[in-house]
Amino acid sequence: MKIMNVKGTVDSLPSKEIIRRKVVNTLTDTFEKYGYLPLDTSILCYYDLLASKYSGGSEILKEVYTLKDQGDRTLGLRYDLTVPFSKVISMNAGKTINLPFKRYEIGKVFRDGPVKTGRAREFYQCDVDVVGIDNRYIEAEQILMAINTYRELGIDIYVKYNNRKLMSG
Repeated sequence: MKIMNVKGTVDSLPSKEIIRRKVVNTLTDTFEKYGYLPLDTSILCYYDLLASKYSGGSEILKEVYTLKDQGDRTLGLRYDLTVPFSKVISMNAGKTINLPFKRYEIGKVFRDGPVKTGRAREFYQCDVDVVGIDNRYIEAEQILMAINTYRELGIDIYVKYNNRKLMSG
């Protein structure tokens, strides 16, 4: 047997993992300064839940890793952080989560798509979301937070934003 990584996956050896964790810590610190709370959702979801976002019509469903559990239920590995977040909100809003709710999540997601340069089967995704509030200031806050996050990481960026509603507000 030849020992090797599955195509589209990598092991994060110490030199790169130290850098990744420094970036994650910087992101976490910045998000929390703005009042965002950490969330960690399950990697496993019911396939029906993953498929419901697209009503069966999206190409992403071809990339979902699926499996059957011992109860013969069809499960899938999350392909993004949005669907599991929506599940958490629908299960907990008004109960254990009060709205408005500001959250961030940094975690691995999985896609069984074509593997090529710059496209992996497993990778980290970072989401920052607010639910339960309809306010243009949230958009401005998130832009400022992104600018400050990049600044903390020592990355110079230039932000262009085009939204007539925000500009006229």
